[in-house]
Amino acid sequence: MNNKRYNYAFLANWGLVLNGEGLQHKHGSMYLQRVMAFTGLALVLLCGWLEQSFSQSATFFALYLLLYPHTSQIAATLICRRAGNIPANPALLSVDALHLGIAISLSGFALVPALASVCLLFFYLLLRREAWYALPGLLLLILGSSSGLLLAVPVNLDTPPLTTALSMALLLLQLAVCALLLQRHAQNIQLLREEMQASQDRHDNLSRDLAKYLSPQVWHLVFRKNNTLSDPFKTQRKKLTVFFSDIKGFTDLSEEMEPEDLTDILNGYLSEMTAIAIKHGGTVDKFIGDSIMVFFGDTRSRGARHDAISAVSMAIEMRKHMSTLRQRWQAKGIHKRLEIRMGLNTGYCTVGTFGAESRMDYTVIGREVNLASRLESAAGADEILISGETYTLIKDKIMGRDKGQIQVKGFARPVSIYQVMDYRRDLGPARSYLAHELPGFSMQLDTANLELENIDHVVRVLNEALAQLQE
Repeated sequence: MNNKRYNYAFLANWGLVLNGEGLQHKHGSMYLQRVMAFTGLALVLLCGWLEQSFSQSATFFALYLLLYPHTSQIAATLICRRAGNIPANPALLSVDALHLGIAISLSGFALVPALASVCLLFFYLLLRREAWYALPGLLLLILGSSSGLLLAVPVNLDTPPLTTALSMALLLLQLAVCALLLQRHAQNIQLLREEMQASQDRHDNLSRDLAKYLSPQVWHLVFRKNNTLSDPFKTQRKKLTVFFSDIKGFTDLSEEMEPEDLTDILNGYLSEMTAIAIKHGGTVDKFIGDSIMVFFGDTRSRGARHDAISAVSMAIEMRKHMSTLRQRWQAKGIHKRLEIRMGLNTGYCTVGTFGAESRMDYTVIGREVNLASRLESAAGADEILISGETYTLIKDKIMGRDKGQIQVKGFARPVSIYQVMDYRRDLGPARSYLAHELPGFSMQLDTANLELENIDHVVRVLNEALAQLQE
């Protein structure tokens, strides 16, 4: 029983109920149980003496037992106050067991009271998860039982009828009280479980809400278990690939649309582009209006080359996905053509937490970040511009067109830039991806991802479109 408030140890003659997990005297249930138990024990001794079955010394001990639970309680309280919070105090349990043994010996080892005591004692041991805790009490119980031999108390196993009835009645009473306490214990455990579940639900809801404001990589750094990093947000220099993008013409569109419609379009765009970034392993740094900043190579980098390829692959997929988004926007009545422009650069950046004590951001800074931002500003509609450093890492996978050099603000020398065309595998007559978009016509065909069972359906749709055009 792990709940200290209701972890009752059951020891004794006719149900001596003790709290074996600590002397928490602020709760009166333990005190009342001990008073009831020792009062019952005293009544049995007095009843046996009246029936002339127990010796006169049993009566004196019975009168002592009426005072014992009160004096022992006061003594235990004083000890606890002096020693502080005591998690477990076997001393009181052991002393109670000693008194029980003495009572059994003074009764002449009367069979019914002794068996009732042993029965309830074993009931207590079954309830206890730490049975070894009762070993000192058992030893003192045996020691107390031997005291009758020293006092030359005659052994009389017979028990008179009234004493037998009283012993059994008190045994049943104590068992009923024990059952009641166990029920209360179970109810409190259930309440605690419900409170813990409610607390866990609140924690989960809060975690989900907070997750919206952090990238998945930063989220795992904060909340993952067994984090081996002593300071996961320590400022470091790393070779990263930084990405910037925005929507060309979005500012003009925002002046023409209602705020609610604009919010719906922007949130949908940012949500789908963020999903693409996460799919490729990017850390979404921030949104600035319709602009997105993502960097690769921080938490789970597999090398600068792999990070650069992932970043450019993300940019290519974003450009392809804009065709789908434009179709949705046209269906909503937005006929202005919205196009994405992107810029990427690879180089050493400073990554870590920056900001004020009351507001911190996990981000990257440095001249290489500025260069990626400048390339995004210089890009045209649906164009991906990358630096020479990035192109060197990806040129065996992705085709790029040399666009010469441009002078960038903040850089003393001109910067070589390249325009990303497509994957090399998707260029030439054997390419797996085709995309065409004209007023009244839009097509995207990705044979690499097209499932076999859908090919017949695609051919039928294309034939229907061809027949419609021929008419």
